[in-house]
Amino acid sequence: MNGGEIFLDTNICIYLLNGDQILSDFLQDQKVYISIITEIELYSFHGNTDGSIAVLDAFADSVAIVDINKEIKALTIALRKKYKLKIPDTIIAASALSLSMPFITADKGFQRIDSLDLILHENISR
Repeated sequence: MNGGEIFLDTNICIYLLNGDQILSDFLQDQKVYISIITEIELYSFHGNTDGSIAVLDAFADSVAIVDINKEIKALTIALRKKYKLKIPDTIIAASALSLSMPFITADKGFQRIDSLDLILHENISR
């Protein structure tokens, strides 16, 4: 994908951090956004080491981190009521929706949200 903007789910960030080259190539020249929830999930992983924290710091510096605002809060509430997703997943989806961006994930559960411009990881050219 060339140019443009894209919103990443936490699992996609993990794949990137673990060296998924096809995914990295797919995201080349994209402005990448993540939710503050994703940042929290990445940094709070119990297996993090000093080395992995340094990698996370570099990653966090290279992406735009979207905080929760009133619009995201309202979307989260509406999505949670309608789809009954876990709150972190709902906040992440609401963040992507609020910015009207394509959302890439490996979690097929997001397919239920019909208003989400979803790209499944498995559909990226392998």
